[in-house]
Amino acid sequence: MVLHFEVRGGDFAAAGEASSRLKAVLRQLGLEANLIRRVAIATYEAEMNVVIHAYHGRIEARIAPAAVEVAVTDEGPGIPDIELAMQEGYSTAPEAIREMGFGAGMGLPNMKRCADELRVESQVGVGTSVYMRFSLPGTAKEDRGEDR
Repeated sequence: MVLHFEVRGGDFAAAGEASSRLKAVLRQLGLEANLIRRVAIATYEAEMNVVIHAYHGRIEARIAPAAVEVAVTDEGPGIPDIELAMQEGYSTAPEAIREMGFGAGMGLPNMKRCADELRVESQVGVGTSVYMRFSLPGTAKEDRGEDR
């Protein structure tokens, strides 16, 4: 199953809709609550990064027997230093966004914490792509006795 969502930069009224809709589908499919929570948190963080920093973005969620995969691509300023952006508390969000309660610099660290696999690619002046993979219980390498 593949789900597609469009996200508009700056649209705080609709912020969180895509991650909420994905969460609802995962619940309908009867997936484990912990997995649903991890997917929802990470997707919300990615969605908010699009709303806060980009002009436009897309979320594609693939639900397969072994994993949920979420790809988020945006058209925006890009991330000049991904390693720095991965540090907790680092944020380039403007003060007005922080006053709204967003932009605390936890988005990418939370995505990393929740996902079994995270890849971030970015080109300054073009945009950012985030890929997250969440293994379904019983399919992760550690469940098979393998190293990650």
